[in-house]
Amino acid sequence: MPSPNAPSLPPSTGVRLGLRANWQQFILLVIVNAFVGGMVGLERSIVPLLGQRAFGLASTTAVLSFIMSFGMVKALANLFAGGLSDRVGRKGVLVIGWLVGLPVPLLIIFATSWGWVVFANVLLGINQGLCWSTTVIMKIDLVGPARRGLAMGLNEAAGYGAVSLAAIAAGYLAATYALRPQPFLPGIGFALAGLLLSLVLVRESHGHARHEATLLAQTTGQTETGAQRTTDSSADHPSFKDIFLLTSWKNRTLFGVSQAGLVNNLNDGLAWGLFPLFFAAGGLSIAQIGLLAGIYPGVWGTAQLVTGALSDRLGRKGMIVGGMLLQGIAIGLLPLMHGFAWWVVAMVLLGLGTALVYPTLLAAISDVAHPQWRASAVGVYRLWRDSGYVIGALLAGILADLLGVTWAIGVIGALTFLSGVLAQAVMSETLPRLQYIQS
Repeated sequence: MPSPNAPSLPPSTGVRLGLRANWQQFILLVIVNAFVGGMVGLERSIVPLLGQRAFGLASTTAVLSFIMSFGMVKALANLFAGGLSDRVGRKGVLVIGWLVGLPVPLLIIFATSWGWVVFANVLLGINQGLCWSTTVIMKIDLVGPARRGLAMGLNEAAGYGAVSLAAIAAGYLAATYALRPQPFLPGIGFALAGLLLSLVLVRESHGHARHEATLLAQTTGQTETGAQRTTDSSADHPSFKDIFLLTSWKNRTLFGVSQAGLVNNLNDGLAWGLFPLFFAAGGLSIAQIGLLAGIYPGVWGTAQLVTGALSDRLGRKGMIVGGMLLQGIAIGLLPLMHGFAWWVVAMVLLGLGTALVYPTLLAAISDVAHPQWRASAVGVYRLWRDSGYVIGALLAGILADLLGVTWAIGVIGALTFLSGVLAQAVMSETLPRLQYIQS
């Protein structure tokens, strides 16, 4: 629920929606999000091995504790970022996120115990939650309804393309030098660059959301999507409790989106924490592990340049369902195959499945939520989505300790497939049929 003290930018000041009208700020936010992705990418191929080899952790659950701390804090930071962005604006939240992220690489470089690494990932979770959520919200603000899928595809492509490149670079640096400090040195530059760009060049976008809300109100209560979005004034200013319940459970489509997001990041937590250990047990070198850790987000990031825009034409539901089913199949195939080349195939399929889902889920949330409370709805969705890291790391660790890594991978693959089946059963198509703003 917006505060009367929030920064205002009335339509009379010349605010325009659309990618073309706001391309400079949009590109700047794409670059900022690339630095956000680079921060987390440095960890994806190295930190699980660091836990085993540098700190002597024998339990898989203990090794994956850094993902649990990251996911729990990031989920809560997403919720905080969405609500705060609706109340006080976007830019300040973005800057705070970068300030919190500055110490992360230094803490890992100088860590004398595993607790330091876990604490570094608490800060990283806050950084990722505040910064990534805010860049998503700001891009949605700028482009309006007609190109949401494209906007989210570009945003996620930049973020996860950077995750991929950073993971590959960290694997190369670790293979060439050591597990510390060289792989984490680029993180210092990422954090400083993201902070400076956000402070100096990024502009507040809250006024664009208000402008869209004004234009939406002029449609005199017409329903915009199959998910029953309405312009009735009572829907414009729901309480946070109502937003939380709508996004989490009451609206069947938003529930379908939220559960798919949770399971998507549940299997991403598996990929981040368990795949490096699985590949190492299969005899691969650190450089090969780093390459595999980079291929999955690399395909995911690159393909989103197509899938996000495609959802603006074909619709959201089919791509979400198909993407979850493909992810489940790819994960299930992984323990059935052996060797670097076959594992590359599995990682490519997993990346393609994730690319179908990731920008489309955000676009679907934006289709349904009213502009006045959209940032809060995105925050609630991202709360559930990133809770998947916690659940995935905990489930994968327990299953791996009790039954072995192969069983852990197989169970999570099955859960991912079932999530696609559930999305098919409960979701409605959300692609806007009434384009009240031309972008």
